[in-house]
Amino acid sequence: MLKEVTAVFDIGKTNKKFFLFDTNFKEVYRRYIELEQIVDEDGYPTENIDALHRWMKAVFHEILNAKKYDITSINFSSYGASWVHLNERGQVIAPLYNYTKELPKDLIATFYKTYGPELAFGQTTGTTNSGMLNAGMQLYWLKHQKPHLYKKIKWSMHLPQYLSYMFTGIPVSEYTSIGCHTALWDYDKQDYHSWVYQEGIHEKLAPIVAAETSINMKYNQKRLKIGVGIHDSSSALLPYVRSINSKFVLLSTGTWSICLNPFSNGILSKNDVADNCINYMRINGEPVKASRLFLGHLYNTKTEWLANYFNKPVDYHKKVAFDSHIIDNLTTGNSHYFTSQQIENSDSDQQIHIPFKSYEVAYHQLVLELVELQVSYIKKAIGQDVITNLYIDGGFANNLIFVELLSRALPSMKIKTTDASLGSALGAAIAISNVKLDGQFLHKNYALKKHSPLITT
Repeated sequence: MLKEVTAVFDIGKTNKKFFLFDTNFKEVYRRYIELEQIVDEDGYPTENIDALHRWMKAVFHEILNAKKYDITSINFSSYGASWVHLNERGQVIAPLYNYTKELPKDLIATFYKTYGPELAFGQTTGTTNSGMLNAGMQLYWLKHQKPHLYKKIKWSMHLPQYLSYMFTGIPVSEYTSIGCHTALWDYDKQDYHSWVYQEGIHEKLAPIVAAETSINMKYNQKRLKIGVGIHDSSSALLPYVRSINSKFVLLSTGTWSICLNPFSNGILSKNDVADNCINYMRINGEPVKASRLFLGHLYNTKTEWLANYFNKPVDYHKKVAFDSHIIDNLTTGNSHYFTSQQIENSDSDQQIHIPFKSYEVAYHQLVLELVELQVSYIKKAIGQDVITNLYIDGGFANNLIFVELLSRALPSMKIKTTDASLGSALGAAIAISNVKLDGQFLHKNYALKKHSPLITT
C-alpha cells in the first residue's frame, strides 16, 4: 500500500522547492531548483513565470506517474507582493513585476494626496510607503500608467493563488496574501480599503476565500484536494500559532529578518507606522504586527567586505567560533564600524580603516552591531505588550554568535531556536490538513532548542 502524502510547492525568490509530507508531517521527498530570471519591458529583473509553470507541472506529473506515493492533497506557499495578471482566456499577459522595482515618485505622491494622509492610511492598512512592496500600488500604477495593459486584465491574482490556479483553473483571492502589507486591506473595516473600490480595482480581484479552503477535483485522473495557496510568512507562522499556548514573537531570519507578533490587537498606532512596522495576517484574518530588517543582506554585504579586507575566503565567517573574551573586550565602549558606515564590497571601500587586527575580532564586532539593530526591531514588534518568549528560525538560528549575543541583549526573554528549513512549506501542508497540533509538535518536527547564555570564565 502506498504511503499517503501531501504535496507542497514552496516558491521563494531564489529557490523553488517541492516537498512531500506524510500524515505526521514528516518530509519524505524534496526537490529544489533555481531558475534564471528574465527582464520586464523596462529591463528590470523578474520571475520567469513560464519556466516556473513548466517546472512545477513537470515535477508533479513525474511524481504522479512514478506511483511511489499516494498524493491526496497539494498546496502552495510563495512570497507575496507579486501579481500574475490574466486575460479573459486565462493567459498571462504581463511580467510578474519584481516588488523591488521602483514606482514613479509623482505617482506615489498623487496616491497619498488623494487617499491619505499617509500616516493615517498606514495605520488603517498596516503598511508603510514601500512602493511595489505595497502590492496594491502595482495595480494603481498599471491603471494610471499602463492603461492599455490594465484594460486587458480579467483577473489579477497574488502569486500563491496563481500557483493554485495552474492546477485548478479557478481564480481566487486569499486573506493572508491580501493582508500582508499590500495597502489593499482596511483592518478596521475588515474589507478592502475604500480606495480599492473608488479606483474600481476590486473588479480585477477574484472572490476571497480562507487559506484553509480546498478544492476537491480530479487532476490527471487522480482525485486530489487542492489548496488555494498561502503567503509564505503567514504559512511559516502557522505551526507556531497552532502548537504554542502562550504569547510569543517569531524572528524569521533570512535575507529579510521579520519579527512577527501574532498577538497584536487592532490597527497599528501612529508610533508603529513611524517605526516602520507593518501588518501581516493570520489565516483567521487577525493582524500580525511585524518589523522588518534587511539583516541577511547586511550580513552578506559586510562579510564579503571583511573577506576582502583580511584576504580571507568569502565563507570564512562560517568557521568563526564564539569567543567570550573577544566580546568582553568589544563591549567596553567600541564605536559602530559596520552599521554606521556604508561598507560595501568594492575596491574603493578598501580605503576604509577598521581598528581590528584579526578577522575574528572584526566579525564579532559586526555581529554585535547587527544584534543591537535586531533588538531594536524586536522591541518595535512587541511594542507595549509583555511577551517573554522568542523563537528564532531561518539561517541565523544556526549562528551561535548571533543567538548568544541576542540572548545576552534580551536577558528577560526565553529564547528558543528551531530548525525550520521546511518553514512555509510545512505550514502550507498544515493549512490544508485541518489537523490539530499538540504542544510537542515543534520538538518533533522543528528540532526545538532552548538557548541558555554561555557561562564565561
